[in-house]
Amino acid sequence: MDKTAQVNNKIMDKDRLARLCNGWRVKGAGIVFTNGCFDVLHRGHIALLLQAAEQGDRLIIGINSDNSVARLKGPDRPVNKEDDRAFLLAALSHVDAVCLFDEDTPLALIELLQPDVLVKGGDYTADQIVGAD
Repeated sequence: MDKTAQVNNKIMDKDRLARLCNGWRVKGAGIVFTNGCFDVLHRGHIALLLQAAEQGDRLIIGINSDNSVARLKGPDRPVNKEDDRAFLLAALSHVDAVCLFDEDTPLALIELLQPDVLVKGGDYTADQIVGAD
């Protein structure tokens, strides 16, 4: 499989990702989940993702869809389209899977995947993290 296909293979729908998580879990892997818009990827995002990857064996990123970003950040957003944002994140070596979600929060995705660890940036408090309970 060529490198582009490997990156594209990390971008998946929630059902395929849930099956993959179940397989990882059976093998004893710790699953880490983080989410965000990742609209204009910057150093802070990469630092967060590197720290997140250290919290377990597999790192999953939930990405707000274009519709979700527009609802949350306004009609001029996102700057970069969802397919481009997903591809950029999937190309990172420490990212195992990327999944788009259309809701305003990733709660349904978190409930489906049941990750072992949720990671958010330092600008969030525990009571602001969806799915923290």
